[in-house]
Amino acid sequence: MTEQDRPKQQLEQEAINAMFHVLNGLEEESQQRVLQTVVAYYQSAFPVQSRIPPRGAESPSIGPFSEDRSISPKSFTMQKQPSTDVERVACLAYYLTYYRDMPHFKTLDISTLNTEAAQPKFANATVSLENATKMGYLVPATKGTKQLSAAGEVFVQKLPDREAAKTAMAGVKPRRKNRKGGQREESQQSEGDDQS
Repeated sequence: MTEQDRPKQQLEQEAINAMFHVLNGLEEESQQRVLQTVVAYYQSAFPVQSRIPPRGAESPSIGPFSEDRSISPKSFTMQKQPSTDVERVACLAYYLTYYRDMPHFKTLDISTLNTEAAQPKFANATVSLENATKMGYLVPATKGTKQLSAAGEVFVQKLPDREAAKTAMAGVKPRRKNRKGGQREESQQSEGDDQS
């Protein structure tokens, strides 16, 4: 029997077993370097470094590998309780990334999942995704697609604890550039309105 004749699942399991066999013989720091190199080489969608905390660091409270991946999009959004369209986009993006293995997505993917999750229809899904990008929950990816940002991931993980989510987002959210005079003032004004 040739490798091509073997089922894909069997080949994947053999690759995983071989990787575990090799990694188990290395120290923790070497394991991290090897995993990061493999991910970088294959341009994988999951960031290994964020899953393997440095020695002495606290592990994340929840992460994609510890979550129940059989949960429906409807149950997931009910658990996370997003209160705005932008938060709902972030939750749906998180679901696509970690529950559907779709790290890069388009507006249609979010809209379709929104319908599947039995959520209210977006007034304008394209605007909602752009607003989620401006807020730092999403970032541009390749060929016109979007992807969940590190800040967006942390935000969704903290939900439904709104205070913890806002605190986490404030700690990782990138500062907006002041490209036009007054644009920064407007964003600061709207952020001030959000806080009141």
